[in-house]
Parts: sequence; C-alpha cells; structure tokens
Amino acid sequence: MVTSSSCAVDLYWIPLGAGARFVRFNGRVYEALSATVGHRPRCDLYHSALEVTVDGVRFAIEMTPIPDRDGARRGVVREGPVGSHLARGLRLFRYEIRRWPGGVIPDATYAVGGPVHLTTDPDCARRLLELVPSVPTLVWGRDELRAGDMWNSNSVISWLLARSGVDTTSIQPPEGGRAPGWHAGLVAADRSSGSEPRRTVEADPNATRPRTSAA
Repeated sequence: MVTSSSCAVDLYWIPLGAGARFVRFNGRVYEALSATVGHRPRCDLYHSALEVTVDGVRFAIEMTPIPDRDGARRGVVREGPVGSHLARGLRLFRYEIRRWPGGVIPDATYAVGGPVHLTTDPDCARRLLELVPSVPTLVWGRDELRAGDMWNSNSVISWLLARSGVDTTSIQPPEGGRAPGWHAGLVAADRSSGSEPRRTVEADPNATRPRTSAA
C-alpha cells in the first residue's frame, strides 16, 4: 500500500521572468497595459509549476520554451504552438510540457514563499501524472476558448490540478500578484468534465490574496 508520505503535489509561484531580464521587462509592459485597460492597479505576475512525488520519485511539471531538440532528456511529453499555428514548424514558436522524473524547475529558487503543499493523496498525485500527456496544447498567448483569458503555462497547471481532483478554489498567487492564464485552464477543465466554471484567481485584482493550500 502506498502511503501519503511518499506522495505529494507541490505548487511553486515563480515571479514572471525570474532570471531572465527580457521576459521580466515584457511582462511588466504587458501588465502596465492590462492594468490601464482594466482600470486597476498593477500586479506582480507569476508563472506556476508543479513538483509531484509518487512512490518517492519526484517529477517536475512545467510548460517552458524549447531550449534544444533533446526533449526526452527533460521528460517532454507534449509540444504546442506559440502565437500562431502557422509558425509551429520553428522551435522558437513552440513550447514544451515536461513530466521530468528526477528533474528540476530551473527558477524554483525564486519562488515566493517556497512550495505550496496542495495534497498528499496518492490517487490524486498518480492521476495528475497520468494526465500530463493529455494536457490541451492550445496556442500560447491566444484565447481560443473565448474564456477571456489567454492560454499559457498557468493554464497547464490549473488544468492539471482541476482534472486530477485538487480543490483549486482556495489556491491563490502571493498577495498583490496575478496569474494570467489560470482561468483559461479551469475553463478547459470544466468543459472537459461538464461542470460549472470554478472561481478564478484573477476574479478580483484588488483583493488581498492569501496563500492557502488544499489539504
């Protein structure tokens, strides 16, 4: 029998562009424009990633740009287009989704507050791992779902959590932060299951955002 101590799902909130000035600068420009259009204060933007442990083996799960052609070394199970389907033949315009056994989340050291422990339920952790190759590979940066939110790395994480049975209603980015794309993942998960849309972490950018975790 697998014990809960050997299984876990941990969430990391990493400041967008941590360790990469160009991405950080573009994120600030995007958020400044988004805040102006939405008539709200600017927020810190976050990228999310997961560490899932099953039977004592830790897996890093994350959407990232494709650095080279050796995806098997990083546990890549899916690729998708960036910006448009038309350019996906070029590696620069594709992203990869990793389920990397024994792997690392490169910017995990920048995560605010460290990992958020979501669950130690073995069935949930196993289900999440099994779902990674089934993540929708929608166009990064586009709102193909008409969800009012673009598809990106946060969408992948929220989709996996929702589909695996983790209660996402209590998950929030750090106070004063925003996770674009999170709602799109929940919408995709709800449409797959036929349930009602869940509350999104972007519902109220002005609200205080406590970092809570689901048991």
